Amino acid sequence: MRLHFQHRRYRLPFRAVVRTAHGPWAEREGMYLRVETVDGRVAFAEAAPIPWFGTETADEIEESCRGWGEWVEDSSLTNLPAEMMCLRNAVSTALNELHEPAPASNFSEANPASWGVAALLPAGRSAIALVPPQSDAGFRVFKWKVGVGDIDEELGLLDDLCALLPEGAKLRLDANGAWNVKQSSRWLERCAERPVEFLEQPIAADARGARDALLALAADFPTLIGLDESLINDRDIERWIADGWSDVFVVKPMLLGNPIDALTRLDRANADVVFSSALETALGARDALRLAFDWKGQKRALGFGVWPLFADSRFDGPHVGPFLGRADLKRIQPEHLWNALT
Repeated sequence: MRLHFQHRRYRLPFRAVVRTAHGPWAEREGMYLRVETVDGRVAFAEAAPIPWFGTETADEIEESCRGWGEWVEDSSLTNLPAEMMCLRNAVSTALNELHEPAPASNFSEANPASWGVAALLPAGRSAIALVPPQSDAGFRVFKWKVGVGDIDEELGLLDDLCALLPEGAKLRLDANGAWNVKQSSRWLERCAERPVEFLEQPIAADARGARDALLALAADFPTLIGLDESLINDRDIERWIADGWSDVFVVKPMLLGNPIDALTRLDRANADVVFSSALETALGARDALRLAFDWKGQKRALGFGVWPLFADSRFDGPHVGPFLGRADLKRIQPEHLWNALT
C-alpha cells in the first residue's frame, strides 16, 4: 500500500521541571507521524522516546523519517531495527489506525467505562501540601518520586505522607533505580508496615547484578516491587516472565516496539500490570490508554495522573480527576495536535 508520509518533530517545555533520580527533565522531545492512503484515509501517531530510559533518540527517529521520503510503501515503514522501539510503535499504531478506528487487541472482553488514576506527587517535601487537596478530589492512589534527595530525609517524609492519606488509600514509590541493595532493603523494611502499594525500580536496570538483586529483594520482602526501567523493550518483558517475576510490571505502552504482542504475552502469563505514562503528549496518551482500557487482567490505578504537564496546554491529555473514561479519549483530536506543531 502506497502512503503519503509526513513527520513533525516537537520539543515541548514542561510546565515545571520534572525531578527524577536521573536528574531534572525540562522538556519533552518526540515526533508526530501522519500517513495518508491514496484514497484519503489518514492516521496519526506519536514516537515519544526517553533516551536515558534506553530508547532511541529523537535525532535517530528524525533521521529514519527523513530517509523514507514523502511517498513510501507500508512494507518499508515496518522494516525497522529492533532498537528503534518508539518509532516502530508509532508506525504500527498509524498503520493499525488506517485499518481500524481503534487498534485491534486481544483484550476486548473487559471494557470498563472508567478506570481509577494515581495522583502524581512531586519529589521532596513539596508533596506534603498536595495530598490533602488531591484526597478531597477523590484520589485514593498516590505516586511519589523518591531517590532524589537524602535517603534519611525521604524516609522521614514517607511517614508524614502516610499520615495524610485517607483511609484505604495507597502510596506508590518510584525510585527510578536510585539505590543499591542495602538502601533498597532499608526502604522495603520501612514500607512493610505502611500503606505502600509497591516500590518501583529501586535498583537501576543497568547496575551490575541488578536482575538477581531485584529477584532476591522481591523474595525477601512483602512489599511488591515494580519493574519500570528494567522493561526497556519487548524482549525484557519476555525475559522477566521467563524468570518467574510475580511482582508488578510497570508498562509504558509508548516504549514498546510491538505493544499488542507484548501485552498479549503478559496476559497469557497472568502478569500483574500497571499502565503508566511516558510523559507523552495527548496523541500518544490516547493510543496508550486505548490499550490500557482493553486490558482484562487486574486493574490497578492508571499511572496517567500527569496532566497538566506541558507549558502549552494544547498538548496535555485528558483533564485528570480520580478517574479516566473511554469518553475522555474520544475528545483528543489528532489533527488539531498535528496542526498545533506548525
